[in-house]
Formats: sequence, structure tokens, C-alpha cells
Amino acid sequence: MKKNILLIGGSYGIGLQIVKQLADEYTVYVASRTSDGLNGTGAIHIPFDANTDVLDTTILPKELHGFAYCPGSINLKPFKMLSLETFETDMQLNFFNMVKVVKDILPLMVSGGAIILFSTVAVGSGMPYHTSVSAAKGAIEGFAKSMAAEYAPNIRVNVIAPSLVNTPLAKRLLSNEKKIEMMSQRHPLKRIGEVSDIANTAVFLLSEKSSWITGQVIGVDGGMSTLNLS
Repeated sequence: MKKNILLIGGSYGIGLQIVKQLADEYTVYVASRTSDGLNGTGAIHIPFDANTDVLDTTILPKELHGFAYCPGSINLKPFKMLSLETFETDMQLNFFNMVKVVKDILPLMVSGGAIILFSTVAVGSGMPYHTSVSAAKGAIEGFAKSMAAEYAPNIRVNVIAPSLVNTPLAKRLLSNEKKIEMMSQRHPLKRIGEVSDIANTAVFLLSEKSSWITGQVIGVDGGMSTLNLS
């Protein structure tokens, strides 16, 4: 019998790539606002808006073996141009909505299950114009480590911290070849991330191949967080 994986957000970008990589081996449930992109993947779609809805767990299987929360935001502005409402919105989407869903699905998680959350390279590295998103994602990192300790050895909790990835969410930063080249050169590996780079790590962390990994923030960032080639 196939194991069950639930993704919050998974109809485009990194989430969709995770769905595609999981589809053959797992039964995948995707709770998201739209089902765009899910056709042909075999995923079971659940209409859900993390900002407004309460997840109906009665339509989920009785056992979940893996969970990933994919929604995120990129609000990059100088601190003086960011309103308090922007900080609140980023925290709500990235952190509080995630906590709400984790509380709902936790009773379904089986022993040996895995939870995957997403942060950003900017939390650990410190980058200008990232105060709002770094604050929200930093909360996720602290939450994940505490959860990993509290639920060990039964549930593993890990975080993926990407650098810039070529997704619809980042289109404003990658709107032309000049921007792509400039952003690529900032990374030691001289390219921006692709959705498969992040999905590969997520699928590994959801699988039994990572059964001795928990409480980690894993940088998938082209070397950005640890290498300085300047």
C-alpha cells in the first residue's frame, strides 16, 4: 500500500515539482487554492486557502506519512518602506497559517513520519531588504527545531532554506536575462536555483532515506550561505 503525503500548496512552482516526483511512489494530497498544473499527476486536490479556510481533515486518509507546507512570500524592500501590515501579512502566511495546519494534521501523522517546512537563505546570512520575510522564516526555523525535539523519535521535522529559485513567486526578480545573469553571479555555483533542486531535497527528506535526519535547516542555495568567493 502506498504511503500518504499531504502538501499545502502544490499546484505550481516547487510544490508542483515535489508532487511530480512523489506521484509514482506515494498517494499525494494537495490542498491549495487552484488545481492548475496538477492534471496528469495523479494527485488528489483539496480546495483550500490557507489564509481563510480551516482544513477539513475528515477528507484526508487516517494516516499521513509526510507533510510539507509550501506557501511563501517575497517582499523585498528597505525596512523604512515596509509597513507593519506587511510584516503581519508575511508572518500570517508563512508562520501562523502553517502552525494552524500542523495542529490540524498532527493527529494523523504516523510514527516515522516527516514534516518539511521552508525558510530562506536570508535568515542565516543576513541580507538587506529581507527584514519582513526573514522575520517570518526565522520563526519557522525556531518552530521546526523545537518541534523536532518535542516529537522525536516519532516524527522528523526539517527545514529547507533555499536561495533564489526560478519560480512564479520570484518572477519580478528574474524578469529578464540581465537580472538572471546578475543573480546567478552572486552564487558560488554561478546559477540560480531551479524547482528540481529544491524538490529533490524535499523528496529525500520525506522518504525513509533520511530516517536519521531531524531538526535540521538544510541550505539548498548554490553555496550562498557558507561560501564567500569575493
